[in-house]
Amino acid sequence: MIKYDRIRVLACDHLNLARGKYLTPEIAKTGTTHLSIGTYALGYDRVMVPAPGAMMLEGLPDMEATFDIESVRPGWEKNTGVVVANFHRNGSPLPLCARSRLQKSISTWQDRGLKPQIGIELEGFVFQRHENGSWVPYDTPGAFVYGTGKSVDPAGLVDLIWKKAIDCELPIQLINTEYDWPQFEFTLSHTDALKAADDAFLLRAMAKELLLENGFLLSFMPKPLSDRGGSGFHVNLSFSDKANNNAMENKNNTDGLSKLAKQSIGGLLHHHEGLTALVAPTVNSYRRIRPGNLAGYWANWGHDHRGVTVRIPEQRGKFTRLEWRLPDCASNPYVAIVCILEAAFLGVINKYSLPPEETGDCIENADSTCVAPETLGSALEALMNDNELTGAIGKSMVDHFFAIKTKEWNDYLNHTSDWETASYINFI
Repeated sequence: MIKYDRIRVLACDHLNLARGKYLTPEIAKTGTTHLSIGTYALGYDRVMVPAPGAMMLEGLPDMEATFDIESVRPGWEKNTGVVVANFHRNGSPLPLCARSRLQKSISTWQDRGLKPQIGIELEGFVFQRHENGSWVPYDTPGAFVYGTGKSVDPAGLVDLIWKKAIDCELPIQLINTEYDWPQFEFTLSHTDALKAADDAFLLRAMAKELLLENGFLLSFMPKPLSDRGGSGFHVNLSFSDKANNNAMENKNNTDGLSKLAKQSIGGLLHHHEGLTALVAPTVNSYRRIRPGNLAGYWANWGHDHRGVTVRIPEQRGKFTRLEWRLPDCASNPYVAIVCILEAAFLGVINKYSLPPEETGDCIENADSTCVAPETLGSALEALMNDNELTGAIGKSMVDHFFAIKTKEWNDYLNHTSDWETASYINFI
């Protein structure tokens, strides 16, 4: 049954890092391996925080990474299969595990006879080594938006990723250059919500490792270059009903949208400020979320309008969907999908009214007066003030996230940047 020399077990943590272990096929047949729950106490700086649930001060006990051995798929390393795991402790889902939390959100919708369908678009910048050893932007002198071929990708990196994605059974749908350079967009097929999250998680890990192996760095940092735009993680949402029809569509309405679609949009806009920290979870995220950046700044929506936070693409029928443009790739993909599903669900059960469609260009002007928080600190405050949203996401997960990210925010506030030193040290 297992045709690999080893199995790589991976799980997505709170920092969107691919934690895991390599197992022999014999051990993998048990469907379980163990990691320290203290993983959830870590920040990017490897400093531990006594965050709720991380058990830092309780001996750093084990948690179990559990997986279905039948779900092993081809990996991107030689003779290595890969499988995505959930975290459990003492036989029960770990409250901090976003993949388990997503399964709960999916079940909530399925209880209503609806199956969430998700499509993911990821954006990232590519860097190459300078002769001094530093990372500098990949040299793409002919780059332009929607570019393909050697003029925009002289090293053929797109081909490498595309071929490996096919080998790994990752449903890549398209790759192209984005507006800025050397920025690329990767779009995955619209599919069941859990599979969409797994595919996005694995594609990100695979593409980063593959390019690093070839001497390049693929960074999904929200805004790695000051003189260029940011990179998003766009989440496309639809629902299939029991008859396998797209429940977002209503052909009897002029705009072709169902009540479900409009209430889902209403939920995302109503909780816009509270959602931001969860899907824009770094200090750097807020350099992307600015007026005119087409990155979900305003709580607004529109038909085929890339300046709004919730865009309704023009396609109808089975392609009817909403595109949520606020998240970036620093967010855990499972958390991002939990957020869109829970906010949409709140929109349905609370019957939020839908504000008027945006008429501004969202470059120089916009109708909406509700905007995303300006910093990670203010976003964390907005999250904790949205009791309805935090209750829907789950107190355990939100309290843990708040503790980890508050430490990150305070570290930033206490850090003197190179820009500050360069600008002021000679004059003050």
